[in-house]
Amino acid sequence: MEDILGRESVPIQLHEAAEFVQGKAILVTGAGGSIGSELCKQISGFHPEKIILLGHGENSIYNIESELKNKFPEIDVEAVIADIQDKKRLNDVFSHYRPKIIFHAAAHKHVPMMENNASEAVKNNIFGTRNVAQCAISYKAECFVFISSDKAVRSSSVMGATKRLAEFMLLNMGKSQATKFLIVRFGNVLGSRGSVVPLFKRQIEDGGPVTVTHPDMVRYFMTISEAVQLVLLAVTMAQGGEILILDMGKPVKILDLAHRLIRLTGLEPDKDIQIVYTGIRPGEKLAEQLFSPEEKINKTKHDFIFACEPAEFSNENLLTTISSLEKMVSSENTFDLSEKIRSVTGQFLAEYPIGTVSRRREDRPANE
Repeated sequence: MEDILGRESVPIQLHEAAEFVQGKAILVTGAGGSIGSELCKQISGFHPEKIILLGHGENSIYNIESELKNKFPEIDVEAVIADIQDKKRLNDVFSHYRPKIIFHAAAHKHVPMMENNASEAVKNNIFGTRNVAQCAISYKAECFVFISSDKAVRSSSVMGATKRLAEFMLLNMGKSQATKFLIVRFGNVLGSRGSVVPLFKRQIEDGGPVTVTHPDMVRYFMTISEAVQLVLLAVTMAQGGEILILDMGKPVKILDLAHRLIRLTGLEPDKDIQIVYTGIRPGEKLAEQLFSPEEKINKTKHDFIFACEPAEFSNENLLTTISSLEKMVSSENTFDLSEKIRSVTGQFLAEYPIGTVSRRREDRPANE
């Protein structure tokens, strides 16, 4: 992955993180996913009391459970099949295991897919997150870590808007609570499921073409290992109510990434493997941002982590927005909700003009 990224991995010392999780019950939601499973692997090396692998997909949870039991036979590994939208099941999990630290990695993350399944993005990314956070408070967890995304900044997609609303919701929920709430925000992860690298690899193996949405599209990238190490390091800094941003270096052109990957296989772009431009998909932007102009960024004691002072927001408007979304997804036809969800989230997320959330590709100006 470092060859594809075009730089060496960031060297990170994790002795503070090891001390932080040692001897504690750790819960990871979305434990079968790319970030969740890597979190489980790295945490298991720090001798927790137990690690609870919570996920909705039994096959992915079985795979990470088997790997951990093989590599770390001394660790108590508990596999739990649960949907974060199921409040009763989550309460049972917290009551039974009493986790002290929660890494909340479960989310619907695929931007274009969530444009057409907006109600599921709302239910999972907002209400599922709220369920886990409420359990963390009720059962007196020490720390709740929310894995956010650069797509939450000046959101152009339903997925990004739900992540942004979840950030504000957790900042609001964490006030005056014994449980420390921490938000960690970063960009794309190389090699994760649904990312461009596995797609490009399959396309190259098939003889091409490699599909790139736009020649000027750029993204922030880091390896899965880097992202998780920085998340673990960030946890040791939690005071409660912070948004921590991972320094992901300079953004990388998707086209350059495709060229590099093709050449690493011994082939030449546009000669052995053709590159085809498919156009920006619904909800996507040419470039992402890790923070908005309204957010003040401060250095921390760690060179690769920045602290973000959150933008001001109205608690009353936040609660009204969440209540409106909850009524929609529980009572209306979910196939008719996409535009309503965009309208409601757009009215609250006043970082950008109402109506810019997730415009369909055919609605965008030709020069955008």
